[in-house]
Amino acid sequence: MRVALAQINTTAGDVPGNAAALREAWSWARSEGVDLLVVPELALVGYPPRDLLLRESVIRAAERALEELAAAWADGPAAVIGTVGRNPRAVGPGIVNAAAFLEGGRVAATYAKRLLPTYDVFDERRYFAEGDRTCVVEVAGRRVGLLVCEDLWVRDLVRGRHLYDADPPADLAAAGIDVAVCISASPYHGDKDGHRRSLFGEEARRMGVPLVAVNLVGGNDDVLFDGRSRVFDAQGEEHVRLGAFREDRRVVSIAADGGITAEGEGAPIGADRDSDEELREALVMGLGDYSRKTKLRKALVGLSGGIDSAVVACLAAEAFGPENVLTVAMPGPFTASMSNEDAAAIAQALGVEFLEIPIRQPYEGFLEVLDPHFGERDFGVTEENLQARSRGTILMAISNRLGHLVLTTGNKSEVAVGYCTLYGDMNGGLAVISDVWKMRVYELARLYARRGWIPGRVITRPPSAELAPDQKDSDSLPPYEVLDRILEARIERGASLHEIVASGEDAQLAERVLKLVERNEYKRRQMAPGLKVSPTAFGVGWRMPIARPVDLSGEA
Repeated sequence: MRVALAQINTTAGDVPGNAAALREAWSWARSEGVDLLVVPELALVGYPPRDLLLRESVIRAAERALEELAAAWADGPAAVIGTVGRNPRAVGPGIVNAAAFLEGGRVAATYAKRLLPTYDVFDERRYFAEGDRTCVVEVAGRRVGLLVCEDLWVRDLVRGRHLYDADPPADLAAAGIDVAVCISASPYHGDKDGHRRSLFGEEARRMGVPLVAVNLVGGNDDVLFDGRSRVFDAQGEEHVRLGAFREDRRVVSIAADGGITAEGEGAPIGADRDSDEELREALVMGLGDYSRKTKLRKALVGLSGGIDSAVVACLAAEAFGPENVLTVAMPGPFTASMSNEDAAAIAQALGVEFLEIPIRQPYEGFLEVLDPHFGERDFGVTEENLQARSRGTILMAISNRLGHLVLTTGNKSEVAVGYCTLYGDMNGGLAVISDVWKMRVYELARLYARRGWIPGRVITRPPSAELAPDQKDSDSLPPYEVLDRILEARIERGASLHEIVASGEDAQLAERVLKLVERNEYKRRQMAPGLKVSPTAFGVGWRMPIARPVDLSGEA
């Protein structure tokens, strides 16, 4: 049995475009003389389609496209296609998350995903009805069992608990299959792939058959997919791995005795990627796909000479191409000369366009208008924010005039504690590093410094917003290595103040940091969408109330 794995990059809601990509993949599979083509979960409608699934017109378009594909593919290999299907039952949501089996010019079988995740970025119970039965099809004389994504994660723990009673892999094994095929859209975050590989291998071993798992690749809004589709033997050993963060395809032969032979060259098996390079690739892919899928082809970055904007400018140059990136330095009354020098040096090293637009005049204009109403007051956060908002206004004006996508430069540490200015440096269309802790930003900067794109001084000088005389981040925040430890415990592991203190953190400092996190939810709610690269990212996977106590009294 010869199987073609097509790891493709789809777009949510683009049924015609996704169907065209599927046609191209099938033509390739046919030219390879395979028996079966396998593509990712919901490939026909794109993942995650979110509330597009509430539009009947989208469902009808997917149904028509599926029928057209089936008819056009009558004289070639069978295919397993991720799409939406109708719920045959009278109760529950009207659609299912389906794996459609196309053979002989028709939709020969449809499997409805049985385990519907409702955690993190997932909200599938909002749209889909659960499937309630297995599906086994015949391909080249072999019994092939179908699964969809979460079906294969049945024994994984979410917040320390198993979520499901049903066990789709065990049910397939009991049905007597020869091969299992799982189509998935498993989102990326750092350190996930090793766990995924181990879990899938164990499920193949538990079913006692080879497993073909084809995963989505690409960025769709805030959610990134890393691909790395795989084939395992019946002992759970990985034999094939497709590329990471790129479209890829491979043909695999599965012998009657379960032996697996991969054709052509593929990604190396078993080798773990450098975590910083992986993070860079994920962000570049997500940024590039956001540009391509929104048709916003040019980027605009406020380049201060600081480490965050330097890293965002480097990512933008890679994703958009340097000819499509405009950087703007906006020195203010407290900007150090070295900041302007470093900003210009970064732009020159990247080969991007560079402008310098001082903010002193608009900033002083704001003060002149407002001072009569403010009265005699000391310089403070109002004046600091006016500088940031002057910069934000300039960037948005350029964006309006030229049509560039403004990229915000705030990192996850600063976004978490509100060390960012609403309607200022938070202005923009995409928050590129909003899910990257400050200490990881330093690692990305070192990576780019080795390429000669970022001067070493940007990394070694004390970080500063430069909104007040001799200002340093450490005036308001603890050292970033300490801050990141506390924040990661709270945000990604849900630790309480008591647990954080018990781990060795200073009690007063930890309480102050946690109160900052609670107090600044209103800012995060207004943040541009950000690229998710951690287990818990601000955005759709973080749903906290704004009107709540910040004194931590509601926690034990």
